[in-house]
Amino acid sequence: MLVFRGLFQTKNKTKNNIVMHTEDLDMQNIPQHIAIIMDGNGRWAKAQGKVRTFGHQAGAETLKTIVRAADKLGVKVISAYAFSTENWKRPVTEVNFIMELLSRYLTNEIDEFNENNVQVRFIGSRKGLPEIVQQKMEHAIEATKNNTGIILNLAINYGGQAEILHAVRTIAAEAANGTLAVDDIDNNVIENHLYTKGLPAPDLLIRPGGDLRISNFLLWQIAYAEIWTTKVFWPEFTPDHLVEAILAYQGRERRFGGLISR
Repeated sequence: MLVFRGLFQTKNKTKNNIVMHTEDLDMQNIPQHIAIIMDGNGRWAKAQGKVRTFGHQAGAETLKTIVRAADKLGVKVISAYAFSTENWKRPVTEVNFIMELLSRYLTNEIDEFNENNVQVRFIGSRKGLPEIVQQKMEHAIEATKNNTGIILNLAINYGGQAEILHAVRTIAAEAANGTLAVDDIDNNVIENHLYTKGLPAPDLLIRPGGDLRISNFLLWQIAYAEIWTTKVFWPEFTPDHLVEAILAYQGRERRFGGLISR
């Protein structure tokens, strides 16, 4: 799921020319931040008689297609759940494969990120990640920080509970040393201590793969996100599925706990 080769360019012109059935979309009501749990890579690969790593590579192809499609639609942020804190429990060979892919390809895509005005960000803990991966993440952040187009926000070694715990501990330390008054702690303070500081909350959470859970992803941030699920595995997810998810989003009333005046 972490191959970035050719994120915006492919040798296959048919693949590069994204066709979406957008005629029913309200282009004035496009979700600005879409969070995606990229699920089903391994199960898809197994169904093809392939090893799980084959699924991760296929999932990477899907990610680049969906980022291109989202950019064309006017989405400002894509947060993609690439590797969770729980994924360390997977076989060592699979974990090593994912880390090697990230290390190998991330730097190679910097030119294309810059050519397409993509800003790359990461959320999650750096603890436990290979040093070379951390270095290349920092390089990607620095090299694309001035880009003003779509933000590709990759969750690597990320867990929502761990993120909130980190924020609470940091806030508690500031309160203990007197730099933050307890009475001043509010939602804004908490959000400014999350990994996603400076990003809008997700409007839409998409989960392929058929499971109906949020899997410890952006627990604070998705408090009022609309959730859309599909049984389609992530490697089979297409721009038209993205449009379908956005259409479902546009058909809902976002009340944020209140009522809609009529």
